Amino acid sequence: MLEKVIFAGFGGQGVLLAGQIIAHSGMLEGKEVSWLPSYGPEMRGGTANCNVVISDSEVASPVIVEADSAVVMNRPSMEMFEKYINPGGLLIINSDLIEIEPTRKDIRVLKIPANTLAEQAGSVKTANTVVVGAYNRCAGIVDNKTIMDVVSKMMEGSKDHLIRMNEKALELGAMAADAQLN
Repeated sequence: MLEKVIFAGFGGQGVLLAGQIIAHSGMLEGKEVSWLPSYGPEMRGGTANCNVVISDSEVASPVIVEADSAVVMNRPSMEMFEKYINPGGLLIINSDLIEIEPTRKDIRVLKIPANTLAEQAGSVKTANTVVVGAYNRCAGIVDNKTIMDVVSKMMEGSKDHLIRMNEKALELGAMAADAQLN
C-alpha cells in the first residue's frame, strides 16, 4: 500500500492539521509516513498545503510529484494541484468555496460542502475534519477510530469541548462521500 495525498487551501482552514491527522493516524497504525508542509509568506489567509505519504514500506521521499489524491479547500488550490493527480485519482473539493468545475475528466471528483457540514457539526472550523472524513471514506487509509484518537489527543485539555464537534464533522464528511459514491 502506498498513498500520496495533497491537502491544500488558504491559511486558517486547517489543511496542515488535516494532513497531520492523517499522518499521525498512519503512524499509530504502524505505517511508514511523511508529512511535508508548505506555507505562503502571509501570516493568515495565504496559501498552505502539505504532502502526506503513507506506505507499508519505507517512504523514499516526502515530495509528491504525482498524487493519488488531492483535498482542496479553495479555488486557487484546485487550480494549482488538480494537475498533480494521477489519472483515475481522486480530487475532493470544498464545494462551498469552489464554484467552478475541475478541468480534468480522467479523475474522480467529490464535491463536499465542507463549510456547511462543519456548521452542522457545530463550527465552521471543523471543515478540515469534514474533508478528512470524506477522504478517508474514499481512500480507507486508516481506521476512523484511530483518527478520533489522534484528534482527541490533539485537543485534550483546553480544547476538550471541540472533540465531539470534530467527531460529528468526521461522520458528516464520510456520509457526504458515501452519498456521492453510491
